[in-house]
Amino acid sequence: MKLMKIVFFMVMILGSLISISAYSWINVWIGLEMNLLAFIPLISFDNLKSSSEVALKYFLVQVTASMVILFSFIYSFNKLGNINDLLYPSQFLFNSAILLKMGAAPFHMWYPNVAVGLSWMNLLILMTWQKIAPMILIMYNFDMNVYFCLIIIISMTVSGLKGWNQTNMKKILALSSINHIGWMMAMMFLNQSLWIMYFVIYIFISTNLVIVLNKYEINNLNDLMMLYNSNKSAKFFFFMNLFSLGGIPPFLGFFPKWLVIKILLENEMYFLASIMIFLTIFSLYVYTRLILQPMILKISEKKKFLKNSNHFIYMMNWFNIIGLIFFTTMFNIF
Repeated sequence: MKLMKIVFFMVMILGSLISISAYSWINVWIGLEMNLLAFIPLISFDNLKSSSEVALKYFLVQVTASMVILFSFIYSFNKLGNINDLLYPSQFLFNSAILLKMGAAPFHMWYPNVAVGLSWMNLLILMTWQKIAPMILIMYNFDMNVYFCLIIIISMTVSGLKGWNQTNMKKILALSSINHIGWMMAMMFLNQSLWIMYFVIYIFISTNLVIVLNKYEINNLNDLMMLYNSNKSAKFFFFMNLFSLGGIPPFLGFFPKWLVIKILLENEMYFLASIMIFLTIFSLYVYTRLILQPMILKISEKKKFLKNSNHFIYMMNWFNIIGLIFFTTMFNIF
């Protein structure tokens, strides 16, 4: 079983790399299909009741997007006789299908439902690695127009509002991922190098948070309440990662969001910058509720959490604090 997981994991990575480095749109499509067909067995290997259902949902959504992508290639080929160029209608279809693949709003309806049925490690893959190829493919065809501005605004609005009454941690992280898609798309238009840095920081923070949630088996708000009453160090780690994910200073996650706003203002995109700052209030409410509500509501039940401390987890979480100082210093130097 472990060998099969490794094989499918490597094929999944290879599929993304083929899509990113391909010179032909057909090879891009082949790479995306390799990635899809490798990730589905990884979902099925989870020892969860919903694994088969989630794998089927994910498969149907991804296949639908792949069909739209293939149709956009065929349409351009019929008009131009060249598979390597995309006409405007084909570009619109292609970008919409890619947005569906990575779960950006308003094509996000499947994303939280699939996330709930995944294991923590597969959810981490869905939130991080599975976004790399779609993001870069959009970058190849990216032009900041009204369509993409609407995608950014809708992604941030929907993720913030839908998270208000959520108690499932996996669904909250999925909605947070949709929110960060909006931020990353804004950065991708303005500065591709800084977009890579944003994405790396997002992967780092998400990995930290998933490690803590997986280690202490936290799946909903009740588990979080038990954690707050039982383990101070885990509570501290959770605070740091959640504040960092929300982009609150002095934590590491504040730095990329500050850069996005700074570059938007430098490019005189004042309206979009103002809307993004305002919509941040919605997501910050969700993170603040996760921190304050379990502290206010006292419960008597205790849960036995793992007491042995992992030094690697300590090191990674402390970087959430010192990372902001490091990155701001390096940014000012270079």
